[in-house]
Amino acid sequence: MNKDLPRWATAFALPLLNLLSALLVTALVIHLLGESPTESLAILINSAVVNPEGLSYTLFYASTFIFTGLAVSIAMEAGLFNIGAEGQMYFAGLGLTLAMLTFDSTLPALVLIPVGMIGAALFGALWAFVPGYLQAKRGSHVVVTTIMFNYIAAALMNTVIVKLVPPGEQNPASRAFAAAAEMPRLNQWFPVLGETPLNISFFLAIIALVIYGVVVSRSSWGFKLRATGLNKHAAHYAGIRISKMIIIVMLISGALAGLGSVNSIMGSTHYLSLNFVGGAGFIGIAIALMGRQHPVGIFLSAVLFGALTQGGFDLSLEKQNIPPETVILVQGLIILFCGAMENLYAPAIAKLLKLKK
Repeated sequence: MNKDLPRWATAFALPLLNLLSALLVTALVIHLLGESPTESLAILINSAVVNPEGLSYTLFYASTFIFTGLAVSIAMEAGLFNIGAEGQMYFAGLGLTLAMLTFDSTLPALVLIPVGMIGAALFGALWAFVPGYLQAKRGSHVVVTTIMFNYIAAALMNTVIVKLVPPGEQNPASRAFAAAAEMPRLNQWFPVLGETPLNISFFLAIIALVIYGVVVSRSSWGFKLRATGLNKHAAHYAGIRISKMIIIVMLISGALAGLGSVNSIMGSTHYLSLNFVGGAGFIGIAIALMGRQHPVGIFLSAVLFGALTQGGFDLSLEKQNIPPETVILVQGLIILFCGAMENLYAPAIAKLLKLKK
């Protein structure tokens, strides 16, 4: 049915209707909890958008979500469902931390920050390589292997981080990095943002979006990528090496997920903590589905989820009956409507436009 709809309907109308459906269900849940949906929405908007400091936090979270959304999106362009961005971020955080603990006392910031980014990208790509290889060479389904690798990465983090805890410390975290390892914060140039962790990772995420859009839509490699996702058999007969494409795409996907850890660690905590990922890898799935793998859609979806994350914190504080897990409910509903039920409104739109299947 989607193929019979105009581009504006599939790119704008369907995602908007799916989002509104998720929000309506959430409003019903909030009402059943004994709170006003309109008051809750007003609190969320004021906290995440109207307040400059809150907006800064929204964009900070969005910076990480853009990378995980890109990671899932580029895999989906090749017909792969990479559910392992969470584990890839974990492993990338370990690579970044090892680089910082090794070089933060000797290298200047101009060199140290790129070294940390390279370490994160390499470790993220490495963690995605095995599922990609198994899919390409052995036929193992990438959904199953990436889910398994999420658990392996979490278990590995629990084991390794104990070795990184400084003597005498109880908190399961590495030592703090040197000041040179901190991503420059935007409040240096925009004081109105307040004391928030929003940093240059936001601009790096925008650059990544632009590169993704150009490569996927305007390059010969992007054409091969999309051809692989549309029909692997036809792509094979056209001369595209499918196994090679799958491995390369998974490497890129893992690297993008890994870069999301740079914002979380070097841009905020400045040390490796046990749960620094915070579900960002799974949020990337919702962003890719809602954004339809388009750069603009990914950006808007990432900002939306950043606003939900930021606004959800204040909402749970001001409304005692609304638990913090409500944000997770919204995320799950968006995945439900944009993923499993993405064609729910397609027949109605087609009928409205007098289109036939």
